[in-house]
Amino acid sequence: MGSEPEVRPRVGCAVDADGRITFDVPARPAEARQVLLRLRPKKGQPEKILHVLDLEPAGDGRRRAVLETWPVLAEGRWDVHLLQDPDSRRLRLLPGPRDLRVLVDGHLRDRQSPLAVRIPYVTKDGHLAIRAWRRTAHAEAAGIEVTDRSMTVGARLHGASLGKGAVVRLRRRGGDGAVRTLQPHAGDDDRSFSFTVDYEELATGTDGGSGIWDAFVLPAPEASPIRMARLLDDVADRKEVFVYPTVTVGGALVHPYYTVDNDLSVKVTKTG
Repeated sequence: MGSEPEVRPRVGCAVDADGRITFDVPARPAEARQVLLRLRPKKGQPEKILHVLDLEPAGDGRRRAVLETWPVLAEGRWDVHLLQDPDSRRLRLLPGPRDLRVLVDGHLRDRQSPLAVRIPYVTKDGHLAIRAWRRTAHAEAAGIEVTDRSMTVGARLHGASLGKGAVVRLRRRGGDGAVRTLQPHAGDDDRSFSFTVDYEELATGTDGGSGIWDAFVLPAPEASPIRMARLLDDVADRKEVFVYPTVTVGGALVHPYYTVDNDLSVKVTKTG
């Protein structure tokens, strides 16, 4: 007779307003003692960072582990496992109910530096994981209005404010280092701003006709560039969810999109 199939429990989790995550583990498997968070290494790289949480009784036979707001998780994707002890085999967890309600309007709350974001999500193969971002400062993209000639982006700074000489920069990905500089329209609070990208200018300024432009804001002339992204809600992977129209202009197809890291970029593709 073959061995019994491995039981992978479904673990519920909830996030509070401070970013604390609580994991609720069912009564079985009773031998589990800890929850292990593993930072997924880049392809070909060794595993480097682990974080272990002790399980405590939570009533009805359930047990609970709490990921506090400190230490801040490194930016990346964290897989969630159960452990019987530090040397035992890891058991990858399936997602149960996820209470992410406090994250939905997270963009409405001002954040300090450094920015730390955690979003529990379900991986493509159906397991529970956490997407974490950790950035010194952040420019949260809000609405993106697309016309047949341009796109206008609204954004808000967290952990920084706009000063005199602030600019938006589109930097072409790759080795040529091309940069296009735009003037932001600042709000009264020096944190909210918007900017408009003329599609024809971007298309004709893209050497070779095709390329990807990454969006940054420099809050002051000597400041470090801050990557624009959309991180402050409950969507861990928005690339395939937030899809914007593609416009044909200047012999190229142009459209904004969010990368696999939820950063804002603009893609230009030559048509001829």
